[in-house]
Amino acid sequence: MEKQIAIARAAERRPPRRPPARAGVASTIYAELRDQLVSMTRRPGQPLVEKEIAATYGVSRTPVREAVLRLADEGLIDIFPQSGTFVSRIPIGALPEAMVIRRTLEETSARLAAERATPAQMAEIEAILKRQREVSARGDQDAFHHADEAFHAAIAEAAGLPRLWTLVQHVKVQVDRVRRLTLPQKGRMPLLIREHAAVAAAIRRRAPHEAALRMSEHLDRLLRELEDLRDLNPDFFIPAVAALTDAAE
Repeated sequence: MEKQIAIARAAERRPPRRPPARAGVASTIYAELRDQLVSMTRRPGQPLVEKEIAATYGVSRTPVREAVLRLADEGLIDIFPQSGTFVSRIPIGALPEAMVIRRTLEETSARLAAERATPAQMAEIEAILKRQREVSARGDQDAFHHADEAFHAAIAEAAGLPRLWTLVQHVKVQVDRVRRLTLPQKGRMPLLIREHAAVAAAIRRRAPHEAALRMSEHLDRLLRELEDLRDLNPDFFIPAVAALTDAAE
């Protein structure tokens, strides 16, 4: 029952970095850089210097390069041979499709969870909601994000579709960067908790249609706010027209 909470809490802890063992060095660097990019710790447009990263980990540039290439394949890093390597800007034109795909998958997840959730799984979902309230009260945005992820993962688990959440994670990588921009907004975390609570309540009542509807409303919010977020952070986004031009080239 405590599995998702344990995952969320473990993600909050940031122990001092040690040089990774030889095996899996590139994977370790990839995972930590990816977290920094998705969390917006490294901002769009910021240079990414492989030599400095290698020095941080106490390794050669080879595993760093391998990690960077993987992140470039995911669209999180741009490599310009004549200019350098930079944190990618967010392709605004690709976001609506990713959001619609995510919503479709998670509507199914919520609906099936309302039909299939066991008492233990329902208790886990409620415990994660409690955790969200705790971290929101202290303004811990990183912990809130991890608890948010745990909430959605727990619903997929209750639906009997744990691999669905893995698919959602791949689809929403750029969406997550936008989500992180919203967390500092006043009242944002309490609002998300209320929306999560509405989804959980529908699942508890065994109301599949309502659970899917509440999940849809929850996920659609970000799509409705996209233009305002772009206007507030114009340097973080690639305009839709520019994205299409880049793709054509």
